[in-house]
Amino acid sequence: MHGLDHLDSDDGGNTVFRDVIFLALAGFVTMVLLLLPHLNPPATAEEGTPAPGNVIVEISWPEKIDADVDLWVQAPGDVAVGYSNKGGLIFNLLRDDLGGQADVTEINYEVSYSRGVPEGEYTVNVHLYRDMSGQLPLPVTVSVSVKAAPNLAAKRILTTKLKLDHQGQEVTAFRFALDGDGRLVAGSVHDLPKPLRAAKTSG
Repeated sequence: MHGLDHLDSDDGGNTVFRDVIFLALAGFVTMVLLLLPHLNPPATAEEGTPAPGNVIVEISWPEKIDADVDLWVQAPGDVAVGYSNKGGLIFNLLRDDLGGQADVTEINYEVSYSRGVPEGEYTVNVHLYRDMSGQLPLPVTVSVSVKAAPNLAAKRILTTKLKLDHQGQEVTAFRFALDGDGRLVAGSVHDLPKPLRAAKTSG
């Protein structure tokens, strides 16, 4: 009888131990589930996604138009950046849109971003590399935005609309200067032609 009493006591102790472990585990899981929404809260619409880079140059042309329009940019003292030279010291071409070729969307859009905002003159050109649409002249929208510091929102400083009349045409949309604080220099904006596609050196 004493042996049976001893076995019953051990079995009761094991049951209590298992219950305590189960309750502790259940409590831990409950706490984790309650904390999950607070560990990684969903982004609100107001937060948005900050634009990368400092000088942002964008071009767009009508959707569903099978035309390959190229963006070319040049920062002060750097090489020209476009489809055949996608990166310099300052600018990088992040999207080379080929129109209807190898494109899963109907959006026609190219963009270049700079690292930093060096002082001096910038040039923005647009080139009609290929047109399969037969819908010339082709309207193109060009815009330039600047984010002078990481904690600031990008601010659009220039925008224009131009038309490309024939394949191979290269047009200077803007030439402009920024000061040491990333501000547009008054009176610096013009569109005196400056070819960039054939540029091999900085200038």
